[in-house]
Amino acid sequence: MKKTVFVILVILVAIQSVGLSQEKIYREQIKADTVSADSMEYRLIIMDPGFDSWLATKPSKDFYSNEYYAQKNRLYVAEWNQMYLTSHNNDLYDNYIDYKPNTDYGIDINYRLYYYFRYFEEKNHIKLLDYNR
Repeated sequence: MKKTVFVILVILVAIQSVGLSQEKIYREQIKADTVSADSMEYRLIIMDPGFDSWLATKPSKDFYSNEYYAQKNRLYVAEWNQMYLTSHNNDLYDNYIDYKPNTDYGIDINYRLYYYFRYFEEKNHIKLLDYNR
């Protein structure tokens, strides 16, 4: 990808005993958030060097409820995936996000995913959603 200024890789994967050796390699290379719920582990990996410093300027995760973040993420993910499937500019939308609306990912992952979408909008001067937040 020629013009990639930043890369997002969002993986929400249910991890069980298979593939843990490869996960150890990625843990050393990429800062990631992990949440466990009902014996399932979910990970959000954001591979953008500017995101964490940008996020530090935003309100804490307790500013909104987990339900608020989850509701916004459902809308953002639907729009993102639509752009991924239909856009010719896959330098921006370079992956499909597997976000299941009925899964509780926890406030940590929902918070970071929500603010990643906001970061993406700000950095690229693109509005994913056409209404006030």
